[in-house]
Amino acid sequence: MQSSTVLKTLFVTILCMVVNGKVFERCELAKKLKISGLDGYQGYSLPNWVCLSFYESHFNTQAVNHNTDQSTDYGIFQINSRWWCEDGKTPRSKNACNIPCSRLLDDDITDDIQCAKRVVRDPNGMKAWVAWRKFCEGQDLTKYTAGCGVTA
Repeated sequence: MQSSTVLKTLFVTILCMVVNGKVFERCELAKKLKISGLDGYQGYSLPNWVCLSFYESHFNTQAVNHNTDQSTDYGIFQINSRWWCEDGKTPRSKNACNIPCSRLLDDDITDDIQCAKRVVRDPNGMKAWVAWRKFCEGQDLTKYTAGCGVTA
C-alpha cells in the first residue's frame, strides 16, 4: 500500500515537471499581451484579447477542447488544429501557423501570440473565435484591463 502511494506521488511529480502550463492572472496576461504588441494589432484593442483569452481558456495555457468535427482547440487562445496548428490527429489539417499544437500548451505564450496574430490577419479577424463573437464583440470591455496599468 505504501509503495502505491509513493508511485502515485512520483507520477504526479514527473507529470508536473513534463507539462509546464500556467494559468495567468488577468493583469499579468494583459501586460504580457501588451508587451507582445497585441494592443491595437489589426485594429483590436488589448481588452479584446484579454476578453477572448478569458472566455476561451480562463487564461489557462493548458486548455484543450475537442470539437465535433474531429479538430481540437489548444492553449490560452484555443487555436484550432483544423486550420492553425498540427496535432497529428486532425484530418486535413492546414497548419497555417506552421506549429505543433503541443507548443501551444506550455507556459511560454510567445508562439501562441504569433499564431493568434496570424489568425486575425485572416479575413475573419477575431470572428474566427466563437467566444469572442458571443461574449466580447460590441461589448464594453474596459473591465478586462482595468487596474492593470496598461493604458495606451
